Amino acid sequence: MKRFDVITLFPEMFSALTQSGVTGRAEDRGIYDLVCWNPREFADDPRRTVDDRPYGGGAGMVLMPDPLVKAIDSAKKRQAGSGVRNSTTIYLSPQGRLLTQQLVEEISTYDGLILLSGRYEGVDERVIETRVNQEVSIGDYVLSGGELPVMVLLDAIIRLLPGAVNHFDSVVDESHSSGTLEYPQYTRPEIFEGHRVPEVLLGGHHAQIKQWRNKQALERTRLRRPDLLKTKNSDS
Repeated sequence: MKRFDVITLFPEMFSALTQSGVTGRAEDRGIYDLVCWNPREFADDPRRTVDDRPYGGGAGMVLMPDPLVKAIDSAKKRQAGSGVRNSTTIYLSPQGRLLTQQLVEEISTYDGLILLSGRYEGVDERVIETRVNQEVSIGDYVLSGGELPVMVLLDAIIRLLPGAVNHFDSVVDESHSSGTLEYPQYTRPEIFEGHRVPEVLLGGHHAQIKQWRNKQALERTRLRRPDLLKTKNSDS
């Protein structure tokens, strides 16, 4: 079983992950275990303060190191007590390595993950220096906090876990798994608003279907995401 521990000021957001769809069913099946840790529970003042003004001035607030470190250390202790020996701590951050399918597969090899969700203007740098193993970004844009990026990463990882998806072949065939976008998909009816399903898909000739799909995937990638083909060629 995979162990996921999330440091977040909004643990209620993660019910969208644990109670819905593929990821909800995977938790029900005991494929992974997710625990959220609210840094406010580790604050040492009556108001449970977790943020303060940045040294040097500037707009916004910064998450304080003490509550975050205590939450992370508690998560590490839980994972160690559960027998996890291969764990890493990740901060979802604009400064991080861009999330790709290759990185998802790399991260999925860990038995345990501790995921830090930032808020406001970020977290005290000393937390990153002393507790974080790597930073990951889901893209070059601004969000209100790190909860959605954490859920994106978890969703992508959980789909790869054995038993999470009923038909694992569907995971292998998806966009980016092979380095290209996915080929076009069709279902019934055969004719919709005058548009027909490609004839090759109706003949039952598996070799021809495979050849057609490979060609379509490459052409779609060339037109829509040529950067993926450059990356694929440089890796080969």
